[in-house]
Amino acid sequence: MKIALIGYGKMGRLIEEVARRQNIEVVTRFTRAQPLRVDEQTRQALRDANAMIEFSTPDAVLENIRAAAALSLNLVIGTTGWHNQLEEARKIVESSNIGVVYGSNFSPGVNLFYQIVERTAQLFSAFDSYDPFIEESHHKFKKDAPSGTALVLQKVLATEYGERQIPITSVRAGYIPGSHSVSFDSTVDTIRLEHTARSREGFAEGALLAAKWIAERKGFYEFREVLEERLRMKDGM
Repeated sequence: MKIALIGYGKMGRLIEEVARRQNIEVVTRFTRAQPLRVDEQTRQALRDANAMIEFSTPDAVLENIRAAAALSLNLVIGTTGWHNQLEEARKIVESSNIGVVYGSNFSPGVNLFYQIVERTAQLFSAFDSYDPFIEESHHKFKKDAPSGTALVLQKVLATEYGERQIPITSVRAGYIPGSHSVSFDSTVDTIRLEHTARSREGFAEGALLAAKWIAERKGFYEFREVLEERLRMKDGM
């Protein structure tokens, strides 16, 4: 397995470190100083790559998808804060011959947390006395608020609560890797579900899992679909 990195900040460096432990080679890195371009030099640098992993900035995502399509190379997108452009991204991918996996959070634990929240909401939505709400905290350098993960949790709850407003509280401070909780509160008790990241390494492992999964596929997928396939395999489906 050989990959290329788009963005070489903290996440890019961590992905490279985890990739090395998994015997995955990083063939090249694209940065602000050396951005991803569609030219012969880039094609040569990527000739052995199976996929690219993108952790850059929201304003760069669509151009990186267009470049990946022009280069006929599959892409994993870990950047957040751009999902208002999902339909445009989908059109680019579907009109090309590439595969893309995107996600608001590439931690396998968070994606399993979504399923736990979904099942819990099915239970509590039957009782009007409980109000659901979301709280999330991240480091002071995170640009988007609420986080993409919190917005996904809000959508998960909306499947059971319909038009009911689900409030989100966001904190940006210090060096918190990431914490998300969903609570169901009543006059007599509170039930709280929480996921706390101890490091960003889980995100890197999830991104590499997605890169392996998408390497031989075409189409536009959300990261949860990668994990759902693994769960189906476990269940023998």
